[in-house]
Amino acid sequence: MAKAGIILSGCGVRDGSEIHETVCTLLALAKYAIEPVFFAPNIPQAEVINHVENVVLAGEGRNVLLESARIARGNITDLAKASADHLGAVIFPGGSGVIKNLSTFAAEGVNCRVNAHVERIILDMHAAGKPIGALCIAPVLVAKVLGSRGIKVTVTIGNDRATASILEQMGARHVNCPADQCAVDAEHKVVTCPCYMLAKSAEEVYRGVKQLAAEVLKLT
Repeated sequence: MAKAGIILSGCGVRDGSEIHETVCTLLALAKYAIEPVFFAPNIPQAEVINHVENVVLAGEGRNVLLESARIARGNITDLAKASADHLGAVIFPGGSGVIKNLSTFAAEGVNCRVNAHVERIILDMHAAGKPIGALCIAPVLVAKVLGSRGIKVTVTIGNDRATASILEQMGARHVNCPADQCAVDAEHKVVTCPCYMLAKSAEEVYRGVKQLAAEVLKLT
């Protein structure tokens, strides 16, 4: 596998992509000489959070693609242009942007909607038999998209029973998993890792993501 698409949702754990998880993904992919290719949807953020005080900045707007470019050092493409034909895998880091920008899970739970371009790339990768990785809360995207097509995919978000129950209502099968390990659905080529759903440090996150990268590579 030469390239893996990294799908970002902004910049910052409370309103975008979790930065530690994204950087750990880059380091893990580098270990296997896999080139990361960044994508994000060109849409407004659902909200902007003051990360010091954890409050919404009323009246302030930002763009998901432009904010994600901060993490990608500017080398990023509109998700609308992403193609499964040119990628060996896709990986979704966690962060609240997943459930606010890439989907409406934060507000609507089991009845959430997933961004059309996110939905398309998940379906296209699955149809092509190419692996999908999802970190932290990002497995909700895979559970919703594939579950709505009657595909019962196995995922983990750690061991939070309330969130796991929602994923199961979407049609997924949830398994408990520690932060430094991952869950592998070999049939559907989906690998998920709890990361900061449980992790207490970036080092613990990296151990889990490194395992996820290894499993994704095995599935290519």
